[in-house]
Amino acid sequence: MAISESQLETWSQIGKAAQFTDTYNSIRENLLDASAPYPAGLFDVHLQGSYGNDTNVWGDSDVDIVLCHTGAFYYDLDNMAAPEKVALKASFSGEAVYRYENFKGDAQRYISGLYRDVDLSGKAIFVPGNNGRRSADVLVCQQFRQYYSLHDYRLGIAFMRNGTRIENFPRQHSENCTAKHQATNQNFKRMVRIFKNMRNAMIAKGILADKVAPSYFIEGMLYNVPNDKFVGSYQDMWVKSFNWIVLTDASKLTTASGLHWLVRDGFPVCWPSANFQTFTSALKHHWETS
Repeated sequence: MAISESQLETWSQIGKAAQFTDTYNSIRENLLDASAPYPAGLFDVHLQGSYGNDTNVWGDSDVDIVLCHTGAFYYDLDNMAAPEKVALKASFSGEAVYRYENFKGDAQRYISGLYRDVDLSGKAIFVPGNNGRRSADVLVCQQFRQYYSLHDYRLGIAFMRNGTRIENFPRQHSENCTAKHQATNQNFKRMVRIFKNMRNAMIAKGILADKVAPSYFIEGMLYNVPNDKFVGSYQDMWVKSFNWIVLTDASKLTTASGLHWLVRDGFPVCWPSANFQTFTSALKHHWETS
């Protein structure tokens, strides 16, 4: 047995976005308000996640919003030659007066005063939904630069979690997903939605535990699939994509940004190998028994 073409067609469709748009615009307006305690002009607000990448499905709820401090930056010089590292460090004017810790503290206090029952315990500030507003996760972060030479760097974001600096590249992730979508005759994001809807269906049936397969990792997994697998019917594309995924060397897969390994243990930006294997095994079982 296999999941019907009509079901896959339904799952491939983008979820409704009106309420999401209202939520994002409302929270963004508050974050940009002149009464906010962080310095004007030294921060940026933008989307990331499923809604930002147009891979949202009907079951998605939380809106992922980035609140990034641009008045200072973390940096990585590992890819630079030693003389260039010295020259670059000498060019820095010194430690920023208003640091990430100041920005995060101000943002937490400000957002907690705007909304009720805000949760600060996770890596992002959780803002519960209320009436017509969806729930949202606001990631408070700082600009991150991965230098390659004195005047060449890749721009990302970074934040601290339990004493560890976590670096990511959401803009590169989004740009690469869009390029992949265009290169596959608009089929890449449709297949991401199908895999996400399968995940949601398995969670609802108790086949898969929640949080085993975050959308970010599903997007990354499918980003690695060769473009020639995204042709034919949805059933054809699913089988070809899935077979390629389970037959390839998972240790060679990258995230959609191309800047982190996808499947690795012990790294906060990677998919634990046990979760990856659990997800692919559950997909096979669900496909064969549906």
